[in-house]
Amino acid sequence: MSGYLRPRSGDPAEIGTPTAVDVTVDGRPVAAHAGQTVAAVLLANGRDTWRTTRVHDRPRGIFCGIGACQDCLVTVNGLPDVRACQRTITPGDAITTQTGAALPTTSSPAATVAEQGRRGFEVVVVGAGPAGVAAAVAAGDAGAEVLVVDNGRAVGGQYNRQLPAEFAARRPDRLQHEWKVFAEQRDRLVSHPRITYLPDTSVWAIEGLRLWAQTGPADASGRQPFAIDAQSVVLAAGAYDRVLPFPGWDLPGVYTAGAAQALAKGQRIAVGHRVLVAGTGPFLLPVAESLVGVGAHVVALLEANSLTTVRKGWSSDPLVAPSKLREAFGYGALLARHRIPLRHGWTVIAAHGTDHVEAATIARLDSDWRPIRGSERRVDVDAVCVGFGFTANLELAVSAGCTITTGPDGSPAVAVDADQQTSTPGVFAAGELTGIGGAALSAAEGTLAGTTAAHHALAGSDAAGTASVRGAVERGRRFAAALARAYPVRDGWKSWSTADTLVCRCEEVTRGQVEAAAQERGLNDGRAMKLSSRAGLGMCQGRVCSRTVAALLAAPGDVPEPSMKRPIAVPVRLRDLADAEVAESPETVLDTMEEQ
Repeated sequence: MSGYLRPRSGDPAEIGTPTAVDVTVDGRPVAAHAGQTVAAVLLANGRDTWRTTRVHDRPRGIFCGIGACQDCLVTVNGLPDVRACQRTITPGDAITTQTGAALPTTSSPAATVAEQGRRGFEVVVVGAGPAGVAAAVAAGDAGAEVLVVDNGRAVGGQYNRQLPAEFAARRPDRLQHEWKVFAEQRDRLVSHPRITYLPDTSVWAIEGLRLWAQTGPADASGRQPFAIDAQSVVLAAGAYDRVLPFPGWDLPGVYTAGAAQALAKGQRIAVGHRVLVAGTGPFLLPVAESLVGVGAHVVALLEANSLTTVRKGWSSDPLVAPSKLREAFGYGALLARHRIPLRHGWTVIAAHGTDHVEAATIARLDSDWRPIRGSERRVDVDAVCVGFGFTANLELAVSAGCTITTGPDGSPAVAVDADQQTSTPGVFAAGELTGIGGAALSAAEGTLAGTTAAHHALAGSDAAGTASVRGAVERGRRFAAALARAYPVRDGWKSWSTADTLVCRCEEVTRGQVEAAAQERGLNDGRAMKLSSRAGLGMCQGRVCSRTVAALLAAPGDVPEPSMKRPIAVPVRLRDLADAEVAESPETVLDTMEEQ
């Protein structure tokens, strides 16, 4: 066990006195507080694993921390396959270890339905991060009736993740950069007369301009399915961490960098006492900051790219983000103050341990990211946090028929025109979906997408006055291009793994099995490889492994083409669909939530 809850005493956020909640884990009462997720309760009580895999009975706990990977599945009140990182506890919850593939042990209530017609919204925004919030406010200001649908409990997304209201934090601003700007946008959204905000709601499918959604506690049975009709849709679903495989990366105690930050900022949980942070990109810096904020000792921050590469990338457009210099100096001071070594051209190439991470092997890399022989070092740690860029949540965009292109960093991205409209009329995209470029670009694209989406919905309305935001988008895209040049992902990462290294965490498929299937059957298509090797057929549907598999199969110089076709965008229980004979309107859902 390595995770722990930061003591309230001395917490810069000044957490209030929590309300105790009665919860059991495997039949035993445990300490739990209102606002905690199931994962936070388990980690705070000494449990870093709570299920075993279906194929080889390997232990699993939290990994991605934002609901994409499905590693943290657990049984709650007899219902299996609940994502512990997404589910907030309620009084009386009985949490039990999930062994392999499990079936429900108790009957669940049928989905509540109501005989009401659907009401359409002029603009529907999916996601409430920087891009989604900006899009909603802009569309509302342009005169459109807007619905914001988000799977989180509060506005902010991953970037502006807030502490639960139940924590009663007196100084939440101390955990956020640019808190004032975020708070102003958040308050504008929730008080806007033309914006309806629907939290705890996931959009699981899209058909034309009709969205299918469910609302209620994450992965609960009986969530209310309903349809939302729109005249314009803005997709702002964000992204999740990209992780590159290495021996031991499936051990409990290896987390994505985003998971470590989400637990620290959103739950005040530290993933370990001695933590190694590795990967590439400036996102590693705020992750280290968040870990320090919950009392963890960051033993090192390893940036895979050399300092020469980073400098060369930023110098290609030196005036693109002068404001970032002050931020960089601030992080530099933090690292110095806490004596955290920042090593460029180094990374983690293996994690060691029996049932949990006990140590990691790090190595210096050459210019192609191949480990330099003789540079290997073993470091004692109880947690490893890794992140090599991001992968956009493209499921809804692909289902909507939007053209997919390649972003500045080589990752799949949604193609948009000068108005942020995709190739599908009426569907707009903003933020990380159109290319990884940071919060400022996301907000600028969101503002432009919201304005033009409202113009599209309100046929004949004037979308003038967008010159300044178009300029911000252009500057943001220059920043994204420089970012990609400063922090590229080199092909040498393929040398870190062996034939026995897992590539697909869900189905436990190794690199050797993937390469054998490709060689024996001549496969180079992502979907064909999925069906043949089972890599990507598990619960996460290839979200974690599809880019890795595509890259391993791509010829030198080719751009990998991972399979992103997932008609069901997020988990949905078949019983809920079977019970929903009549689709509810969003208004009925809101009325029900207010009554509760």
